Amino acid sequence: MGNVYGRKDRVSSQMQKELSFILQRDIDDPRLGFVTINEVEVTRDLAVAKVYFTVLNTDEAGKRANQKCLNELAPQIRHELAKRMRLRHIAELRFHYDDSFDTGMRVAALLSEVAKDLPVEDLPEDES
Repeated sequence: MGNVYGRKDRVSSQMQKELSFILQRDIDDPRLGFVTINEVEVTRDLAVAKVYFTVLNTDEAGKRANQKCLNELAPQIRHELAKRMRLRHIAELRFHYDDSFDTGMRVAALLSEVAKDLPVEDLPEDES
């Protein structure tokens, strides 16, 4: 029976931590906003890593600009990552904007609108 938490998952988790550290400390590019690494998905052969990120307080154009900048800086980031991780080969980095947070905020706003429109007697009561 195989491991539930295999090598691919361990590499993804460690890569996420290291990338967060690298972007925070080592990469000094004024084009980048406050970038957060949400998830890293590594292919089974560890050749390609999809890096999902979010940027704080930016519009759609800013998200695209940050994604373009990160993909341009990918070779430099990969080089820094190679110094920190004990792997023979480091995956090619491909940065993708993670819109799950934006989707969650939109759903929460829609739910609050629906709750605002409900009559008071239809709202669930707190059972204390």
